[in-house]
Amino acid sequence: MSRVVTVAAAQLGPVQRTDSRADVVERMLVLLRAAAARSCDLVVFPELALTTFFPRWYVDDIAAADHFYERAMPNDATAPLFAEARRCRIGLALGYALFGTDPDGTARRWNVQTLWDRDGREVATFKKVHIPGHESNEPDRPFQHLERYYFEPSPDGFGVWDAFGGRVGMMICNDRRWPESYRSMGLQGVELILCGYNTPLHYAPDPSQDPLQGFHNQLVMSAGAYQNGTFVVGVAKGGVEEGVDSLAESTIFAPSGEVLATATTAGDELVVADCDLDWCARYKDTLFDFERYRRPDVYRT
Repeated sequence: MSRVVTVAAAQLGPVQRTDSRADVVERMLVLLRAAAARSCDLVVFPELALTTFFPRWYVDDIAAADHFYERAMPNDATAPLFAEARRCRIGLALGYALFGTDPDGTARRWNVQTLWDRDGREVATFKKVHIPGHESNEPDRPFQHLERYYFEPSPDGFGVWDAFGGRVGMMICNDRRWPESYRSMGLQGVELILCGYNTPLHYAPDPSQDPLQGFHNQLVMSAGAYQNGTFVVGVAKGGVEEGVDSLAESTIFAPSGEVLATATTAGDELVVADCDLDWCARYKDTLFDFERYRRPDVYRT
């Protein structure tokens, strides 16, 4: 039985603060229909796809930013996207901000990505593990990166789920920079990793890294794919958003670490590749046969 999954990385250009969710969903529908025309099985959208990247602003009362979070997914604003995906029998992976409350009323704010299969059934929701940036107001920056103010880190770690005929995992943005992210999923037999990101081209703590953003982006995902024998799908929200220039370069990587397809613009663009999940075994059963070759008994922290 064929295990080829045709995956579309649905890169988005900038989402400005004045853009409504309805505006963004209309753009996403264009990409979804283009994916259907190319017989795609799965469309992957970026991190925080439905809104501008709001952690670039500080507010004294975090509740003043709660309108950027979703209370449920799907919801009224995104219903047209899910209806079209079901009609086309295409799976979705979508990044967004999620607001919830504990039974005692404690507010919880997460940066999440949810995966749905081709029948519209939810497979899993992943919460971002490695939260970058800073926790408090730093007004001297040209723009802020307050993810640690707006989101709490996942307590769940990295799961892998049976979907699309294989083993699928998820990560979000900064998670892709950490080898533990890939290896945690690799040890669970992952064959397809989905990753949305928002990455400013300027890094205030060390601007010498600015010209290397694209290189580092490719480096970590290519290495993670190769070292764990898995496909990796990296999907950006790029371009100049609210005056901040962000990396695009959405790319799909093979288990060999090779680039299968990559974006050529910083705007809305579909990047498509046929991912034969059986390719993963060429690496998992040879060079990276974890059971045979790993030495956890001598790894030290």
